[in-house]
Amino acid sequence: MKRTTRNHFFMPSRLFFSIILATALSAISFAQGADAAADSAAEHQSRLQKFMDKVDKALTVSLYVDAYYAFYTDSLGPGDYQKFPSVSPRSNQFGLNVAHLMFHYETDKARAHFALHYGDIQRSAWAGNVMEAQVGVRLCKKLWVDAGMFRTHVGAEGLMPKENLASSIAIPTYFEPYFQAGVRLNYNPHEKVALYLFALNGYNIYEDNNSKKSFGALVTYALSDKGNIGYSNYIGDDTPKHADSVSHCKVYQNVFFNYQVKKLKIQVGTDVAVQKNSDISEPDKSAVMFSGLASLKYGACSKFFIYARGEFFQDPQGFMSGVMTDKTGKSTGLKIYGATLGVEYDPTDNTYVRLEGRQLMADKDQEIFYWDEEYRAWRFETMLHMGVSF
Repeated sequence: MKRTTRNHFFMPSRLFFSIILATALSAISFAQGADAAADSAAEHQSRLQKFMDKVDKALTVSLYVDAYYAFYTDSLGPGDYQKFPSVSPRSNQFGLNVAHLMFHYETDKARAHFALHYGDIQRSAWAGNVMEAQVGVRLCKKLWVDAGMFRTHVGAEGLMPKENLASSIAIPTYFEPYFQAGVRLNYNPHEKVALYLFALNGYNIYEDNNSKKSFGALVTYALSDKGNIGYSNYIGDDTPKHADSVSHCKVYQNVFFNYQVKKLKIQVGTDVAVQKNSDISEPDKSAVMFSGLASLKYGACSKFFIYARGEFFQDPQGFMSGVMTDKTGKSTGLKIYGATLGVEYDPTDNTYVRLEGRQLMADKDQEIFYWDEEYRAWRFETMLHMGVSF
């Protein structure tokens, strides 16, 4: 009886002890698991933070918006684009020139650039809402290769108002390419020198229109921190496939100069283009186009500026501007001059308000504008711009 009694009390005690031990071990295991989960979460958070820090250092995002009102002495009807449409192309209307969103990512070994734009500039002068899309890798310390869709490498002026001394673009800029697709080599032998070589689908096109490729180059030299000088070219035959068996190889060259002397900014650019088999009267001869612009901008005080620009465009054979019949019945290309005068107020470093007037004067026999029920060889235009970038 005594042995039985001892076993009766001993067995529950062992069972109770086992339960306590198992519970304690489970608690310890759970605590260790929780600690491990916490460590894993902390490690994941640390890795994520490091990644975000790298992206933050490598990624640049910017936004630019320009709105306008413009008026032209040239009748095309409500809502239609004026001749030479690009910046502020609609008359007697309020409009949005551009809303531009840009992303740029760059590390030591790779880079990418992507830009979207929307507005009247895009609708009147561009092929789609993607302005740029390219990716690049570093081949060695001073050499990069990029491929994709690029803005043009040719010209003194840019297309967006904030890139230029004036809001409108000159006629020479209008006939330069805006965009291109291909491959680019970028070599910087010196901190002041940049060299670019291009293999392209064609002149101002994304998709190739024949089986031939085009080529281009750009060289820039920095004149201290006050400006730069550069040379660019384009060589290619953009004759559409099956359209003409005769070669129309074009060599387009541009030289530009930008400089600032105290309160005065200077911008000068000149273009010369030669195209084979493009003379109007003798089709087997080459044709020549030449153009130029010169702009000045003076800071009257810290926030007010005055600017002026002169421009000319001479394409007598019409291979760049198209062939027209003037009032004498002669077939010819566009010959035109222009003068611009404007004022600018900058409320902050990243905003501006501009009021600008320009007169374009074509050759006296080229009455390409129509106003007050009369064909004319001249046009006056005025535009008001407001822009902000950040």
